[in-house]
Amino acid sequence: MDEIITKFPTDGRVEANWDEYLQAVEELPEKKAKCYYNKGQSYIEMTRLGNDHASDHTIIMLAVNLFAISQGIDFNSKDNCTIRKTGFQEAQPDVSYYLGKNADAVSYGTDIIELDLFPPPNLVIEVADVSLADDKGEKRLLYEDIGVEEYWIVDVQKAELIAFKIVDGGSKRIQESFVLPGLSIALLDETLQKSRHNNQRIIAIWLMEQFQQN
Repeated sequence: MDEIITKFPTDGRVEANWDEYLQAVEELPEKKAKCYYNKGQSYIEMTRLGNDHASDHTIIMLAVNLFAISQGIDFNSKDNCTIRKTGFQEAQPDVSYYLGKNADAVSYGTDIIELDLFPPPNLVIEVADVSLADDKGEKRLLYEDIGVEEYWIVDVQKAELIAFKIVDGGSKRIQESFVLPGLSIALLDETLQKSRHNNQRIIAIWLMEQFQQN
């Protein structure tokens, strides 16, 4: 067991088979980590509970939730929920969304979302404070393989959002969401920037004004 734990440094990527990965995850101290696995490559990311990361995490969910409500789009959001294709892939995105006809796809009482039983989320969001390179690289490849429709990265340092549409196993930058039609990435950038100087009630009021105009 000690050999397995030593093999998995925190905030590091290593080669491991599926059973080694699961064993290491199970032995993490109090399980305070986000864990990713893709075809023999594992990554354990110790969670950073900083103010900026937490605030942007909340703001991006606020923006998406209010937009979906204002546009009559059914949704279910997941906060740090594990999605898994047993033996091949696992991820714990900061935020994930099931939208429209998929809003009720995952039944209540489900623990890990098994992709052999449930569809992948329509939208996955990672909030990157110190993990931007991995979020743009390895995690992007992972979400391409899992088959989500859109992948967003919140760059905490720059207060901006990088959005990708995933199709045919690849991804490309977009300036407007396809899974949330009418939601522009520029508006989300502006939301993040405004959040540096305004509390969330003010941001929510401003967002609703923008959505009502559309």
